[in-house]
Amino acid sequence: MSDKIKVLTLSDHPLSPSGVGTQTKYVIEALLRTGKFQVVSLGGAVKHNDYTPVKTEEWQDDWTIYPVDGYGNQDMVRSILRTERPDILWFMTDPRFWGWLWDMEDEIRCHMPMVYYHVWDNYPLPDFNRFAYNSNDHIACISKVTYDIVQGVSPDVKSTYVPHAVDESIFKKLTNKEITDFRETHMSQLGDKKIYFWNNRNARRKQSGTLLFWWKEFLDKVGHDQAVLMMHTDPKDTYGQDLEAIVRNLELTDGQVMFSTNKLPPQHISMFYNISHCTINISDAEGFGLATLESLSCETPIVVCLTGGLQEQVTDGKNWFGFGLEPSAKAVIGSQDIPYIYEDRLNKDEFIDALVKMHNLPDKEYKKMGKLGKKHVTTNYNFEKFGSQWVDLMLQVHKENGSWEKRKNYNTWTLKEVA
Repeated sequence: MSDKIKVLTLSDHPLSPSGVGTQTKYVIEALLRTGKFQVVSLGGAVKHNDYTPVKTEEWQDDWTIYPVDGYGNQDMVRSILRTERPDILWFMTDPRFWGWLWDMEDEIRCHMPMVYYHVWDNYPLPDFNRFAYNSNDHIACISKVTYDIVQGVSPDVKSTYVPHAVDESIFKKLTNKEITDFRETHMSQLGDKKIYFWNNRNARRKQSGTLLFWWKEFLDKVGHDQAVLMMHTDPKDTYGQDLEAIVRNLELTDGQVMFSTNKLPPQHISMFYNISHCTINISDAEGFGLATLESLSCETPIVVCLTGGLQEQVTDGKNWFGFGLEPSAKAVIGSQDIPYIYEDRLNKDEFIDALVKMHNLPDKEYKKMGKLGKKHVTTNYNFEKFGSQWVDLMLQVHKENGSWEKRKNYNTWTLKEVA
């Protein structure tokens, strides 16, 4: 039997291109590189043609991926616990997907600790999440906002600030020749137009339709032949608006807007950041916003709403790496699952003014902004630091909590005083 620490991960499929999948892969590979861990993954959130367990060529028996629908279910987790006997359960993404898992935490935590990599977009403190937070042994928080929220709601649960990272060997500044050659080969029709990049899912909170309406007003100011908005998204996503219909309605069909709809490898996305003048994110709620961090890593400045994790990306408190816009309104919205949360809405005129400033920024100042943004990424979202932080955290969790016959720091009962 191996003496390696076995970790069960639940998340998006770690070989998928989603932000959650990519960050999961980064965490897993950091653990595996130490030689101290084995990993079993339930890879979900994608459509599978084959449910046969997968092993990667590089990691062989140290990493097994079981394709699952959704994120799995209770019976599947029970089966994995019996057959694989993992030492730690690690899971990631929005808490609304994990109610079924926390409902069985008494079956899991009696054998092993649960580590949750968590994001929450905004205040007020979500007291309705207390049960979920208290059902974990450790919560790793993607943003400073998330960390403050967890501390406020469940101060007795151990938590750590562990922000996302980008692979700077992929997301990096390319040479002028590489950029020029790509534009001349693939985008010669754009001429000297400046490209503004938007890389998000076409979903309601991303404000994709709003962006198109405001983009037209921006072009009305600077000229419709001066810039193009490139949206890497599905314009027909059922969770968003019909962006093609909006483009037609606004008469932006003469090259003012481009859609990139194919799933692309990271190297191609890196090129998109490099050929762009700016990357935009005006979401009304954004837990982190990985695309803007990737953009900064390529020395391309950003224009963002100061919400969630975006506000810690665009500035270090002294320098600015683009334009961060304060919300002009905070609407309290909610649902049956999430009774209340703020939606941060931007002022149209302030956003358009920021785009105009970015468009007209002197070249020297623009390049300085890009270089400072890259330094900010390297200093605060360093890829190697991200990996080592996860290794140290998981070793610490295992040492403090043990597993199975050596499980510590968890009681299956509680004492309550009855008046």
